[in-house]
Amino acid sequence: MRIGIDARSILNPEKNPAIGVGHYTYQLIRNLLKMDQRNSYFLFFDYRVREKDVKKFSKPNVTIKFFPWSDYKKYLPGAYSEILGLATLSGHELDVLHCASPDARVPLGYREKVVCTFQDLSVYKYPKHYPRGKLIKAKYNRKAMAARADRLIAVSDNTKQDLKELFQIDDEKISVINNGVDERFFSEVPESRDEIKKELADKFHIEKDYVLFIGTLEPIKNLTRLIHAFKIFKENAKRKGQRHDYQLVIGGKRGWLAKEYLQIAKDFGLEDDVKFLGYVEGDDLKKLFKNAKLFIMPSLYEGFGMTVLEAMASGTPSIISDIFPLKQIARDAVEYIDPYGTEEIAEKIEQLIENQERKNELKIKGIERAKEFSWKKCAQETLDVYKQVANKEK
Repeated sequence: MRIGIDARSILNPEKNPAIGVGHYTYQLIRNLLKMDQRNSYFLFFDYRVREKDVKKFSKPNVTIKFFPWSDYKKYLPGAYSEILGLATLSGHELDVLHCASPDARVPLGYREKVVCTFQDLSVYKYPKHYPRGKLIKAKYNRKAMAARADRLIAVSDNTKQDLKELFQIDDEKISVINNGVDERFFSEVPESRDEIKKELADKFHIEKDYVLFIGTLEPIKNLTRLIHAFKIFKENAKRKGQRHDYQLVIGGKRGWLAKEYLQIAKDFGLEDDVKFLGYVEGDDLKKLFKNAKLFIMPSLYEGFGMTVLEAMASGTPSIISDIFPLKQIARDAVEYIDPYGTEEIAEKIEQLIENQERKNELKIKGIERAKEFSWKKCAQETLDVYKQVANKEK
């Protein structure tokens, strides 16, 4: 087969660092190329990406192509996208083109087979948590791609159900393929806990034991209630004569309304105890997980919850929202909270943070559950979808 993959989300000069879709696309391609030397792959990147940045994808069965434009904001953007996009994709005789996100435009004139992955439908389920401009565009893209693609990949049963309900998609058009978790999170960190603690203090000014949140800073992540709950937890612990010298560490790319969270922390008198790190990756992320007292994810909605898997693989005891997508992933390996219950969130932190026996139990369960999700499995199941769509089962 001749397989095309839109890889612009991995190395997008305007939107780096790549998160979410970018991480998914990178891991998918990485594992496909590792396991499959038989089929030919055409990877399409943004024209501003340097060739040295894509050398890691160089293989005998890989052809690197560059879209000759970015997102024009003036002068007939639709026309440019159609003409130049069609010219870039055509001529390669692709059996299937994979768009890793519905935000990737497929020219109307492109007639070959298309597969598209949907991580979530939050813009439809929780529209009030998105700015109007982004909301309108995102809704249009998802509806259009759901109709255009020959096969949709949903990263969870919940996302599949949302696709069926919102767009009346037939069941057989949707394949559920879970995301994986990077193997590096399972491995031990070579430094001692004290050495890691010193590194985090030097780099991020984390001076105390901490509760960790990782995710994009946006309303859907429920950060206002989290910060409020952390304040209640500290006040209750202090009143009861219990240990209360903890920090809340928030790592992640700034999204819509991100500045408000800094002000909220200040208004609660927590400016010294709520640390905003910005986007964190690589070894720093791994060390943050490994050294956290707890990981917490109070999201109102998730399509999958990849960060929860990373925390579990790291052996970090976790508290997460009692919502269907996250329950599918974590099962009994975490503690659950009502994301709307600020007092309950504070109480759950208090109950778990010094309960070493329960934390050890969750650590063991979390690691074992996380092992069931792998990018290798994701890549193999995706390759099977390519074969089905291209009518090349062998």
